[in-house]
Amino acid sequence: MKNITLIGLNHRTADIAVRERFALTHACTPETWAIPLEGPVCEALILSTCNRVEVLAVGAAEDARAAILRAWASACGQTATALEPHVYVLNGQEAVRHLFTVASSLDSMVLGEPQILGQMKDAYRDAVKARTVGILVNRLLHKAFSTAKRVRSETAVAANAVSISYAAVELAKRIFDNMRVCRAMLVGAGEMAELAAAHLTQAGIRQLIVVNRTLSHAEELAQRFHGEAEPLDRLFDRLAEADIVITSTGAHEPLIRPDNLRPVLHTRRNQPMFFIDIAVPRDVDPAINALDNVYLYDIDDLKETVENNIRQRQDEVQKARAIIDEECAGFAAWQDSLKLQPTIVDLIRRHETYAQEELARTIKRLGDRADAETVDALKAMLASLVRKIDHDPIAFLKAGHHDEDARTQAIDMTRRLFALNEPHDAS
Repeated sequence: MKNITLIGLNHRTADIAVRERFALTHACTPETWAIPLEGPVCEALILSTCNRVEVLAVGAAEDARAAILRAWASACGQTATALEPHVYVLNGQEAVRHLFTVASSLDSMVLGEPQILGQMKDAYRDAVKARTVGILVNRLLHKAFSTAKRVRSETAVAANAVSISYAAVELAKRIFDNMRVCRAMLVGAGEMAELAAAHLTQAGIRQLIVVNRTLSHAEELAQRFHGEAEPLDRLFDRLAEADIVITSTGAHEPLIRPDNLRPVLHTRRNQPMFFIDIAVPRDVDPAINALDNVYLYDIDDLKETVENNIRQRQDEVQKARAIIDEECAGFAAWQDSLKLQPTIVDLIRRHETYAQEELARTIKRLGDRADAETVDALKAMLASLVRKIDHDPIAFLKAGHHDEDARTQAIDMTRRLFALNEPHDAS
């Protein structure tokens, strides 16, 4: 039976410098897909966000682990030796439980945040496009989505959820006593930027500038929040106007470095600038912290706001985990049924073959007396008889043999009892 393996790193196991080195954001298209379906890996899905990079795979457990690490590291221009110390490896039901927990946003930096489910759905769509999804990953992801839906509807884990963007704006509000005199710039126009724009507007920001590689996206976002839009090549023409800069692009390398920031600071006459970089890989070079009147925070610096959020939601977490336990048990039962399927198919096929052989002999003996109505009646009788004969052994196989050894014994006993391992003798 093929095994489910999940290999990943996240905000708990690796700092942002490691996460950005091994991000797979740009390795999820059919043309750039990082995890080849060859050797021990027959299904794969890649989830790469600012807080986690995870590879879900189906294959031979130990062999799949080594193959995934090699392919992942290679896609990032690194070695498996450099990657391995930072990852966690989960197999079987541990991997299933982890995936359901992630989808339900119980493993997020911000407990209950809504973005992770959307990111997981995007990852699933990418895998479908890359044709790396088979029966197990397909079933597992749909189960993860329905589990997350139950958690959101049956618990208050996601009530007033605090997003990373919210935490970023809360940090800015602590830095500036009066947000109404501040100008803010968003670099990037994706979901993170949209949430940040909403929170900045709610905080009463004086001016909002949206900068993005695709100008139409910047214009759309700026229009919604009464701001201004600029293309990315105008970033440094407008940067001097911003007191707060929140970056969340998908750039491979930092956009803002000490050398291109110094002229901006000169123009501002060294008025303080606060950068909040919530992108992975980072948009802002950490070296700018060495410049006077520049203050940089990255996604790992938002932990205080995040931890307060977690404390407020802990009462609902146990309810959510009970739902996950129930859904994991349901998936395990379905997965176990796959192990029974070959024996059930062989059993039904063997008895249907017997029935067809006996029907042919009976029709031959009846000769002219076997009119169409008689043949139909015989077929119906035999079909009903086969179903009744198969009912008890199939019920025995499905009788909840949760222990692996007991299930194996039940399958072996059924196959020997009905001679399913022996070639069929039509005589």
